[in-house]
Amino acid sequence: MTIHSTHPFADPHRDPFRALRGRLGGVVTLWTAGGGTDRAGLTVTSLMVANGEPGRVLGLLDPDADLTLALEETGHGVVQLLRWRHRDLAEMFAGVAPAPGGAFRHGDFADGPAGPRLTDAAGWAEVRLESAVDVGWSRLATCVVEVVDLVDEGASDGSTDSADALLVHRRGRYGRA
Repeated sequence: MTIHSTHPFADPHRDPFRALRGRLGGVVTLWTAGGGTDRAGLTVTSLMVANGEPGRVLGLLDPDADLTLALEETGHGVVQLLRWRHRDLAEMFAGVAPAPGGAFRHGDFADGPAGPRLTDAAGWAEVRLESAVDVGWSRLATCVVEVVDLVDEGASDGSTDSADALLVHRRGRYGRA
């Protein structure tokens, strides 16, 4: 038996654009830049790869995020593909989960010429910032891909419920690719 025919706390005026964005989903990435005590990171799912010579990564970044400032100041960054086991780290870098001591203390990072790199990421690309322009409420960062390193996908048995599966975000929830 139910009292309500609909969800009692649902927003009656849902933003159709947000609903569309949530249904598109995407692989979760971690963008990092800077070095030493000036390193910054941000969880990003709004991105695309443009094939060409050279290839490019286009990401929609929070214009007020430390990562955006660091990327613009240094001109370089690292885009990492996160795994299922990194979902807590993704929440920390998104600023929606606590990160005692800072988010970088909760993963194994190696400093590199383009910025910190998560050592157990499913893959990564070193990028050089080509342009950054405001688009809507975001900053569109167009980056030239300089180096790519991809790790073998998934578990050796082909299982999709492995901690090694790519982390995806769709409709406000994490899942495995």
